[in-house]
Amino acid sequence: MDLFPAIDIRHGRVVRLSQGEATRQTVYGDDPVAVAERFAEQGAEWIHVVDLDRALGDGENLGVVARIAARVGGRARIQLGGGLRSLDAVRRGLAQGASRAVIGTAAAIDPGIVGAAVRAEGADRIAVGIDARDGRVAIRGWTETSALEAAELARRVAGEGVRTAIYTDVARDGMLAGPDVAGARRLGAAGLEVIASGGIASIDDLRAVEGAGLAGAIVGRALYDGRFSLPDALAAAAGARPAP
Repeated sequence: MDLFPAIDIRHGRVVRLSQGEATRQTVYGDDPVAVAERFAEQGAEWIHVVDLDRALGDGENLGVVARIAARVGGRARIQLGGGLRSLDAVRRGLAQGASRAVIGTAAAIDPGIVGAAVRAEGADRIAVGIDARDGRVAIRGWTETSALEAAELARRVAGEGVRTAIYTDVARDGMLAGPDVAGARRLGAAGLEVIASGGIASIDDLRAVEGAGLAGAIVGRALYDGRFSLPDALAAAAGARPAP
C-alpha cells in the first residue's frame, strides 16, 4: 500500500489539529518545504499536503504548495487537499504541481463537481475525502456535520468515476487512537480504493491497514512526535516484517 506522510499548513507553518479543531493546534515547524524535502530524502513517494487556511476559509497557501512540488518533484508526488470546493480551485491546485487533488466538502454539497473534475482531469488525478463523524459526513473543515452518510457518499462518487477515497474518522484524527479500519473497508465495498487517515499511532496500526488490503495510509502526529520513523513506516506499508 502507499504511505502518505502529511503536511498540514496553516498560516505558513506545519501544524496538526486535534479532531480538526482550530483551537487545538500544535505547531511542528515553520518551513513546510523543508519538511517535504526531509520526507522525500527518507524515501516517501507521496506527500499528503492539506491547506488548512483554505479549508477554514482563512486564506490560502498555494505558493507554499508550489514550492513543495518544485523541491520534491521527480522524487515524491503531492496529494493536495483543503478547501478545493470548485472545479477552478481543483485546477489551480493541480497547476501548482500536485499530482492528485482531494475534493472534500464539495463532494457532499455539490454533487456535480466530482464528475466534472474526473472528466476534466482524469480519475487518477482526483480523489474524494470522506470525513465522518458518527458515520455522517463532516464538512467545511469539519466544523459542520451533514445528514449524508459516509457510505452513501462513497457509492455516489464511485458512480461518478472516482477510484480513490480518503477516509477519516474525525473523532480519531490527531488523537493517536488507532485508525478506523472497519469503516474504511465499508467504504471500499463501494468499489473505491480507500486510503485510511486519522488515529494512526504505531507501526502495528500501519500493519493493520496494510493487512486489511486498503490502498494506503496517511500518517501525521505519530510521525512528528517520533513514535516511529518514516523509513520504518514505509517498510510496514510495503508489508515488511521485522527480523525475528
